[in-house]
Amino acid sequence: MFGFLLKKSAFLVTLSVFICAAAGAQPSSLGNWWVYFGNKQLDKKWNWSHELQYRNYNVAGDLEQLLVRTGIGYNLSENNNNLLLGYGFIRTEPYIAHTDEKTVVNEHRLFQQFITRQSYPHILVQHRYRVEERFIESNFRMRFRYFLSVNVPINNATLAPKTFYLSAYNEIFLNAKAPVFDRNRLYGAGGYVINKRFRCELGFMRQMLNTDSRNQLQVIFYGNY
Repeated sequence: MFGFLLKKSAFLVTLSVFICAAAGAQPSSLGNWWVYFGNKQLDKKWNWSHELQYRNYNVAGDLEQLLVRTGIGYNLSENNNNLLLGYGFIRTEPYIAHTDEKTVVNEHRLFQQFITRQSYPHILVQHRYRVEERFIESNFRMRFRYFLSVNVPINNATLAPKTFYLSAYNEIFLNAKAPVFDRNRLYGAGGYVINKRFRCELGFMRQMLNTDSRNQLQVIFYGNY
């Protein structure tokens, strides 16, 4: 009974995310992110993390941002606590105001993060704390991020192969200098575990900025090797 109520609550939370995001939508503000997250376990302690994100202003073909990120992590305890040092390259193509022309901004980014995970009956929780040193053209910026995610398996007790699940997260970004608030991301999705190495998600994210907000569809693939 507890598991059923927990699953039902998680479904309602995820549905609320979709509804709230849709309610705040602006005309022609829907973009799409194609995302791949990979993790290679080198041994019991060390892992290699890698990801690729292709972000569009529309469903596909109008590049907003290309992000490549990688890092080496160390497990403080098996499957639960991980420290990671990483690097990212980000190419952004913002539109020039009041035109159909774009410019190009390249960013090199160093980051340090700590991930901790907890497992409860029928629910998986993850916290991620990240510090970023951002080298954007000739400028330097520093940013802090906190990410909280919840995965709830539907037809199994864990994220075993052939499991459908619900996923939701919230992530807040804070700058070291004013303006302190950078952005907040609220996300809800449905996912499927293909096998012990791969799973996928289709979700909806509402990204709230200081002066603007955007809606994003997300197609996400996860690989564990």
